[in-house]
Amino acid sequence: MKKENGSENLKIIDLRQYKVFQALTDEEIASLNVDLETRIFPRGDILYEESHRINGVYFVEKGIIKIFQTGIDGKEQIIRFAKEGDFIGFRSVINNEQACTTAKVLDDSQLLFISANMFLHLAKQNPEFSMALMRMACKELGESNKYITDIAQKSVRERLAEVLLLLMDSFDLDAENFLKISLTREEIANMVGTATESVIRLLSEFKQDGLIELQGRRIKLLNIPKLIKIGNIYD
Repeated sequence: MKKENGSENLKIIDLRQYKVFQALTDEEIASLNVDLETRIFPRGDILYEESHRINGVYFVEKGIIKIFQTGIDGKEQIIRFAKEGDFIGFRSVINNEQACTTAKVLDDSQLLFISANMFLHLAKQNPEFSMALMRMACKELGESNKYITDIAQKSVRERLAEVLLLLMDSFDLDAENFLKISLTREEIANMVGTATESVIRLLSEFKQDGLIELQGRRIKLLNIPKLIKIGNIYD
């Protein structure tokens, strides 16, 4: 395994602890370990940008990555957050196309970089690995379709409640019920699909209604059942 950015003391990672790699044979794991590069990125670093070619994929071993697109007015539209166990950039590599999103480090991260040649070799050689990648792509597509439906059919208030619950499901809560992810008001607004001013006003209303507690960027969920009701979320 190759190691970069002052990571000489990092241990070899047991790839089989991650479900997506469990389909690989011992020989494939050995080849992958030779190709892998462990890369460490601080908050704020850009992994790749829209309309640029990428020569490999990233696998998140630790940290949070913000995936977004930039609109005509320069405003970010957050597509999703990648966390431990997620691949980044694999669709662009498989399609041999320029990146359609930008990936920015939201929290200090440790990533595994796999060259495009190795990644495509494994995808072509191992059907089970290909199927795992297909399931990931289908999940992302399903989430995108749901987002489009919500934008069209739900109010901003409903979408904000749903976003808070989505962040809870994705990143969990700490012992005090604070979300384990810290976002700016602008980032939350980009997820909700509205103006930052609207999110600030609605968060204040949620606070007054006893639904949440605010401490800077930190958000504590006080009444999850009520948020579920407001967000019109059904199992």
